Amino acid sequence: MLPFTRSRFLRQLLFGVVGFLGVLVVGACSANTLDGGAIKLADATGNAGNLPVMRVATAPYFPPFTFLAEDGSIQGFDIDLMNAIGQASNFVVEFENQNGIDQVIRSLHTSTIDAAIYGLTITPDRARVVDFSHPYFRSGLAIATQASDTEITSIDTLPGKRVGVESGSTGEAKARMISGVKVKPFETVIRALEMLQDGKVDAVINDAPVTAYLINQGEAIGVKVVGRLLNEELYGIAVPKNASSLETINEGLSTILKNGQYETIYRKWFAADPPVLPETVP
Repeated sequence: MLPFTRSRFLRQLLFGVVGFLGVLVVGACSANTLDGGAIKLADATGNAGNLPVMRVATAPYFPPFTFLAEDGSIQGFDIDLMNAIGQASNFVVEFENQNGIDQVIRSLHTSTIDAAIYGLTITPDRARVVDFSHPYFRSGLAIATQASDTEITSIDTLPGKRVGVESGSTGEAKARMISGVKVKPFETVIRALEMLQDGKVDAVINDAPVTAYLINQGEAIGVKVVGRLLNEELYGIAVPKNASSLETINEGLSTILKNGQYETIYRKWFAADPPVLPETVP
């Protein structure tokens, strides 16, 4: 598996062009869970204020949003964001690592997970089984190929090709909409990119900022992004259907958007001013 380090990060996301790939800069505790959407008080060491605890599913395979640091801790934009929301809404965040997007979403149907954050695109299909917070990030899908590939230049040149995707992702959904494409799902996008490097797939469809990060970190050697972004996506924090914790999360998100903390976190990871976010998906 490709290693993750935190030494350089994306400076900005330019929707629709490949040029953004070269622009970079150097850049808790055991607790009770939610029951029917109501946060219980935690009896946990290190939680001196006896604050409510929200157990949040994630996975360390989506840099720079989530990844394992050299010391083994999980870090990233999503992690900082969720902790800031917890601070703003007076609850403690306890992260629970899963093994990819499918497990992250499935975990919301258990009794031990209260929310999930993992660069989850808000889609109608997902919104039928979980509820989403207000959007917290703008993104989009991009096609990656081997650097030596001259045949694949856009979505129109993908028919007949083997396309790697993260299982359960919007990249997989997009790939399955393209007639003649041989879709190859993998547990994580990291694995899909490894298969691209090894020539086991011809292309990978994935979220542009993640692919760009890995290429520019030197962790997806021999890979390039081609063409324009395939779409624009909005990320949201997922919770079980009808969970009252959704209001708590939205209130915290609204607070950090207004008080400048969101901008601080965004600039920490992307060294750019954040785009304006809608309160709902258009």
